[in-house]
Amino acid sequence: MSKILVAYFSAEAGRTARVAETIAEASGGDIFEIVPAETYTMKDLNWKNPLSRCNREKIGKKDVPVRSRVENMDEYDLVFLGFPIWYFEAPNVIHTFVKEYDFTGKKIVLFATSGGSDINNTPAKLEPDFNGGEIVDARKFEPTDREAISAWVKSLI
Repeated sequence: MSKILVAYFSAEAGRTARVAETIAEASGGDIFEIVPAETYTMKDLNWKNPLSRCNREKIGKKDVPVRSRVENMDEYDLVFLGFPIWYFEAPNVIHTFVKEYDFTGKKIVLFATSGGSDINNTPAKLEPDFNGGEIVDARKFEPTDREAISAWVKSLI
């Protein structure tokens, strides 16, 4: 049986956190919150303001340092990785997180939340950062889709 990790970054509303919790419960996996070294404020996350931090990071393709690390990443065979979609893809903190590990031989499953964007562009944008890992699926969910999330997880493990 595979050892499973559910790693996620969740912004202000906690929507992605709720999906991650459902995935961890359905999979029996360990859960890890990806937290930026500098926490985002509501002002930082105001995507309508072109000068907000989230917009400057995304447009500038800046790395966003992560506060802590998964100490035993080499033990996991299957990694669920979740995030809110920003500018039609993963936030930069996800790229930074992924670049810190060797994913050789691991299967990666992406999940996201979004008010309107889909997840279609994200796998191709993240794949080069996975350093030997294989993205096997990517889905977008609402936190209230608990039954659909659980069924999806069970189909993958």
